[in-house]
Amino acid sequence: MTMNDGVPKGWLSTHVLDTAAGRPAAGIPVTLWRLTETGRVEIASAVTNHDGRCDGPLLAGTDFEPGLYELVFATKRYLAANGHPLPDPPFLDEIPIRFGIADSAAHYHVPLLLSPYGYSTYRGS
Repeated sequence: MTMNDGVPKGWLSTHVLDTAAGRPAAGIPVTLWRLTETGRVEIASAVTNHDGRCDGPLLAGTDFEPGLYELVFATKRYLAANGHPLPDPPFLDEIPIRFGIADSAAHYHVPLLLSPYGYSTYRGS
């Protein structure tokens, strides 16, 4: 946790695991959006590294505020390139996960467990 003006601030992280292959999912583009009354605002983007993680927090410090957010994982290219036979169109192309941040001093970890025909998520640590 970081400190800003003496006030602890939380952060948001994510990672992707390819459950069909049993390994981290590298090379998946991830976009973070803040949901507002007027629509979505792009906050950050990253690509998962060799460990299926982003190299740093997607949101932290004074930008880490309570509200509604959406992570969008662009999975189509990864699944096709990693030996998963896909129909045309694929069952999963982009996976949006909407979630709320209530505590600006907490760590929110939103992982994606991925396979070609399903996924799951949870609030991790």
